[in-house]
Amino acid sequence: MRKKLFLIALVLGGLLIMNPAHAQTTDKPFIFGVLLVGPYNDHGWSQAHYDAGLYVEKKIPGTKMIYIDKVNPADRPGVTIPQLVDDLVGKGAKLIIANSDDMKDGAREAAKLHPSISFLHVSGDDVLTGKATKNLANVMGRMEYGKMIAGFAAALTTKTGKIGYLGPLINEETRRLAVSAYLGARYAWENVLKKDPKGLAFQVTWIGFWFNIPGVTADPTQVAQNFFNTGYDVVISGIDTTEALVVARQKRQEKKQVWAIPYDYKGACEGAMDACVGVPYFNWGPTYVHFIKEAMDGKFKQEWLWNAPDWKDINNPDTSAVGFLPGGALSKTAQASLDTFVKDLGSGKVQLFKGPLDYQDGKPFLKAGEVATDKQIWYMEQLLKGMSGESKAKK
Repeated sequence: MRKKLFLIALVLGGLLIMNPAHAQTTDKPFIFGVLLVGPYNDHGWSQAHYDAGLYVEKKIPGTKMIYIDKVNPADRPGVTIPQLVDDLVGKGAKLIIANSDDMKDGAREAAKLHPSISFLHVSGDDVLTGKATKNLANVMGRMEYGKMIAGFAAALTTKTGKIGYLGPLINEETRRLAVSAYLGARYAWENVLKKDPKGLAFQVTWIGFWFNIPGVTADPTQVAQNFFNTGYDVVISGIDTTEALVVARQKRQEKKQVWAIPYDYKGACEGAMDACVGVPYFNWGPTYVHFIKEAMDGKFKQEWLWNAPDWKDINNPDTSAVGFLPGGALSKTAQASLDTFVKDLGSGKVQLFKGPLDYQDGKPFLKAGEVATDKQIWYMEQLLKGMSGESKAKK
């Protein structure tokens, strides 16, 4: 009898060891690696991704995040994405998330070198262009809506009619986001405030990268100061860090009536609510849960996802890829108008990517009545007529 019970125990033990779910939750965690272009605590883009990793750990038992931050040429000169991926894989990572467009080529190369590892590249288009391997997927949030909301709020806040846009480097993504902010501002200016569009100034100034690199980029603090010192009283940030808001708060301490709208991270307004109109932010957690569950189940597949807000509640942490949190500087009147605007965007009643719209150089972007396709928006060629600033990087 004792021998029989011993054999039963061995069989049961073997079954437990062979059960993937049991092994996942008790013995070997599913490790996912994250490559962050900036510091994990930048109060912006990279922190939003880092927090999403913590969300995954909370929502999916048996998962563990490992990460490498400051993955950029300034902080890690000469270090390649494949080298960093090798390090993460060596530590047990089964899925790799590369969180910047700048990592596109490196992520694609690493995916080829590690065909058994799942790769998720944020903001890329390799799936669209056919360059992606089967183990590489692309994802992005439709921040165009968040930027429309930000522009709308900026137009309802400005007293001078001059809105500045603090931009990073110039590419299709950054152009379409700046354009979205402008369209939101113009809509509020014309349809809520009933003002002549010629009275609205929208200036875009690019610094050259996603955050300040001394000696390489323009100084975002100086750019923000220049905006405020020349009559621009609301600055919308398109960079990963909070210089625009920091400068706005400093100016307000000098009794200047100025405001800012940071970017990327839901906690970006903290500590400067009086200067903050609000923040459009990414919520990567639900999307990461989707891909990591697929990888854990052996069902990871090549996808290109461009996830919209959950229009039932754009700030739902479990369902919405993009949100907007009002800041302390947004008036109650503006908030009421903003609520209506968000509702109308969600229902389709308001469609801002609708012609007639022309590019800066006069080339038609959308004919009268024409609604832009996803591809037209994704591959934005220039800024639009009515905006000031460079449309293309200088060679």
